[in-house]
Amino acid sequence: MAAAAAAAAPTRAEVLSLFRSLIRTAKQFSDYNIREYTRRRAVDAFRENRALADAPAAAAAFAEGKKQLEVAKRQAVVYSLYAPKSKSVMELKVQ
Repeated sequence: MAAAAAAAAPTRAEVLSLFRSLIRTAKQFSDYNIREYTRRRAVDAFRENRALADAPAAAAAFAEGKKQLEVAKRQAVVYSLYAPKSKSVMELKVQ
């Protein structure tokens, strides 16, 4: 029974919710480079898996995405403890 539930393809709403959660978590990083890397990694992974047709592959990709979300959340907490004192050159405003 658990194997059948694990192989069920996630719904569009679940996938979009996971994507939004990954993007929201990426915004929590104070360091520009880490924030942009996390955002870019999420977007690239979703583009790469956009065309998955079979349910087991889609379910596996969704499960991997959920694991990555948990890792990103933990890392956001750790990085917030050691936030850089100054902003990156990319974040400075041109006057």
